Amino acid sequence: MWAVSDSWTMTRRELARWARQPAQVVVGLVFPVMLLLMFTYLVGGGRGVEGSTAEYLVPGMLALTMAFGLESTMLAVTRDLEKGVVDRFRSMPMASGAVLVGRALADMLQSAAGLLVTGAAGYAVGWRWHEGVGAVLGAAGLLLLLRFAMLWLGILLALAAGRPEKVQAVQILVWPVGFLSTVFAAPETMPGWLGSAVEWNPLSATATAVRDLLGNPGADGGSWAAGHAGLLAVVWPLALLLVFFPLAVRRFAALSR
Repeated sequence: MWAVSDSWTMTRRELARWARQPAQVVVGLVFPVMLLLMFTYLVGGGRGVEGSTAEYLVPGMLALTMAFGLESTMLAVTRDLEKGVVDRFRSMPMASGAVLVGRALADMLQSAAGLLVTGAAGYAVGWRWHEGVGAVLGAAGLLLLLRFAMLWLGILLALAAGRPEKVQAVQILVWPVGFLSTVFAAPETMPGWLGSAVEWNPLSATATAVRDLLGNPGADGGSWAAGHAGLLAVVWPLALLLVFFPLAVRRFAALSR
C-alpha cells in the first residue's frame, strides 16, 4: 500500500504539471487529429485498400498515436534528471520505483484521452466500427498495451539521454518506425521487400488487429504476419516490455551509484 500511495502521489504531480502547462497536453491531443485530416483529405492515405478510406486510416492512426507523443514523457524525465528532482525524490522515504510508475500512469491516462479524441475525430470524418462493445474494448486494450510497451522504451532512452536537448535526436527515430507500417498504405503498394518488412512492424500488427476486430477494411497481404496480426499485436508489446522494462528499472536504480 505504501508503494501504491507513493506512485499515486507521483501521478498527481504529473497531473498538476498538466494543469500548469495545458498547451503541451492540447498539442499532444490535436497533433494526431491533424495528421488524420491531412491524410484523409490532402495526401490520400489508404492506397491499395478497397472500402472506406476513413475506416482504413483511423485504426492505423490510433496505433500511430500510441507511438507518437513519447517525447513529452522523455522530456519530463530528462528535465527532472537535469534539475536534480529525481535525486531529491530518491533521498525521501518513498518507494524507489514510484517516480517511474507515476510517470507511466500519467502517460497512460493521456494516451487513453488521445484515443478518445482521435476516435471522435475519425467518427466525424466517416469512420465506423461494425462489431460489438467487446470488440471495441479489445481493440482499446491492444492499443494501450502497445503504448505501455513503447512507454518503457521511451523512459529508458530518456534515462540514457539525461538531458532534454538530446531527446530531439531520439524523436527522429520515431517517424521511420511510424511511417514504415500499414498505418497509411497497404503493403501491396510498396516494393516487395519493403512490404514484407512493413508487415512485421509492431505498429502494423496492432493496426491490422484493430481493423480486424472492428470490422474495418484492411490490406490483402497473404503473409504469415498479416494472417496472425492479432497474435503479433500481443507478442510484440510483451517482448518489448520484457526487454525494456527491466533495462529502464536497472538504469534508474544505477542513477544513485
